[in-house]
Amino acid sequence: MIININWGSKKGITLIELLIVIVIVGILAAIAIPSYTNYMVRARRADAKTALEQFRAAQEMRRAERGSYATDVAELRNTWGVPAVAGDYNVNFVGVSNANTFTAEAQPWSPRQAGDGSLFINYRGNKTPADKWAK
Repeated sequence: MIININWGSKKGITLIELLIVIVIVGILAAIAIPSYTNYMVRARRADAKTALEQFRAAQEMRRAERGSYATDVAELRNTWGVPAVAGDYNVNFVGVSNANTFTAEAQPWSPRQAGDGSLFINYRGNKTPADKWAK
């Protein structure tokens, strides 16, 4: 003899099940969003690194051709193709630049990148801050 017990038809989910799903999604979001934000900051920083390397390469080409570094950033932009803006960064000279030395800076202009700080490169190829160039 087979007894068929009908516990009623279950349609939908309970409130407890819904709360568990919401908590799990919240935990995953709490982990994923900061990781994604840090990843995007590093990705945008790559634009600044590339622009500074282009800046230095243009300076070295000018020095090889004319015997001195450019002291006017407009010359580098117009003649050697150095970008003024690289993604979320402005690229320019910093401090005193002369025919024998220079230091270039990529300074963040957008609020989403402002906390990252500036990147620098000089005529010797020294890149600072080192921790941001390494990543």
